Amino acid sequence: MADKENKVAENVSGAYYVDEQCIACEVCVNEAPDNFKMSDDGAYAFVFKQPESDEEKEACQAALASCPVDAIGDDG
Repeated sequence: MADKENKVAENVSGAYYVDEQCIACEVCVNEAPDNFKMSDDGAYAFVFKQPESDEEKEACQAALASCPVDAIGDDG
């Protein structure tokens, strides 16, 4: 389960976030490329844009469900 106390710094403010458990597998980036991207050094992913449509929310939920280490949180 993602920990909001350990969010990576690049996350934009909002319901979805990635925490420090991320293993850089890129699953979230593949599931929701309009909302997640990798850090410049490729060490972890983060939320660069919160979902603005139902389609983006569904993609973010799919990313959350697919994360192998439960590093994605949803406080919405």
